[in-house]
Amino acid sequence: MNQLRYRTRLILILSLFAIVPAALLTIIWGATVSSAVALVSARDAWESVAASGQKAVTAVKSARLTAQQRQLIEAHERELNSSLEQARRYNFIASRSGRVVIVAGVFFLALFGFIATRVAGHLSRQMSRPLDEIVGWTTLIGHGEPLPPRDAKVARGAPEFAMLRDRMREMSDALDAGRKRAAEAERLRAYRESARRVAHELKNPLTPIRFAIAHIARTATPDQKESVEVLETESARLERIARAFAEFGRLPEGPSSEIDVAELVRYSASTVPPGIEVTVNADDELPRILGHHDALAGALTNVILNAADACNGKGAITIDASVSRANGREMIRIDVADNGKGIAPADLERIWDPYVTQKAGGTGLGLAIARQAVLAHDGTVEAESTLGKGTRIRFIIPARQTGGQKELSNGS
Repeated sequence: MNQLRYRTRLILILSLFAIVPAALLTIIWGATVSSAVALVSARDAWESVAASGQKAVTAVKSARLTAQQRQLIEAHERELNSSLEQARRYNFIASRSGRVVIVAGVFFLALFGFIATRVAGHLSRQMSRPLDEIVGWTTLIGHGEPLPPRDAKVARGAPEFAMLRDRMREMSDALDAGRKRAAEAERLRAYRESARRVAHELKNPLTPIRFAIAHIARTATPDQKESVEVLETESARLERIARAFAEFGRLPEGPSSEIDVAELVRYSASTVPPGIEVTVNADDELPRILGHHDALAGALTNVILNAADACNGKGAITIDASVSRANGREMIRIDVADNGKGIAPADLERIWDPYVTQKAGGTGLGLAIARQAVLAHDGTVEAESTLGKGTRIRFIIPARQTGGQKELSNGS
């Protein structure tokens, strides 16, 4: 037999809790009233009193009585007959009142049962519909599917169900973020492994190639010098690409230390080429970061140099470092904004991906390395841009916690 639905079981349980006690009380009350009425009617006692009283009256009447005594006897006889008549009427009513009480009890029991089932149905709807909906949500969460939007119609219920929905939405968002972060970590791990292999394959032949080019350069004729210079330039470019792949293929290593954010920002800003106006807004009293200085400096420098390239040798770059809060934690926010050419919306989402570049001869690893360094410090990166107006890149990194913080892991 298939198990009854939760709502059906709930209606039955609530109805039984209401109807069964009411039925028992009705039966007990009906039986009690019927017995009590029969006892208080006292028909047999009145019949006995009437019979003995009639004999006494008859006996008294046969004696010599005065007119006044005879009137008293007759008055007593009439009162006795009247009381007997009243007792018979009361007994008649009492003999039938038990059935009336039972019928009335059954009627009110049926009415009460109807009301109880309606109330039970309402309560079951108030409980079962939100529960069914939430059970459906657990299935969606388990399959990784999105929950209904907040403005979607939901089953009504107690305020606690609304709180439960909010908590489930928060849990779903956290799980979704965790899934995306895990997928992103796996994707970056695959990219890093590929980058390590490429760097290894490039470095192995580059060393003998560079030695060979140096040997040829020493003995080259004037006609061969131009070709040798091309070989030197291209081998140097391959070496830079190999270093970029090797840098992307590894996470920050070594012990972490406290980093002065203001000093980090000013140090990185010094790499801006001449001709570009640079504004640095960083308070010396900013909280410190616990991490790897070289990795973060390299990440910030990459972003600043990209901003300088976007300005085409002229324009302005503004670097801001400030404190914010997120999820109850103190965060350091570093913004690099330029007034360059900007990035198209379709390309903005892909700027952090490895091997994506719009610069001739670029490896497409600069921003990917920067993002990897920030993620290794438990931070996040953001980007916003408007074509023709400029781009803003933002790093958000947790500040050093008061009382110490564990060293950074080399895992992604």
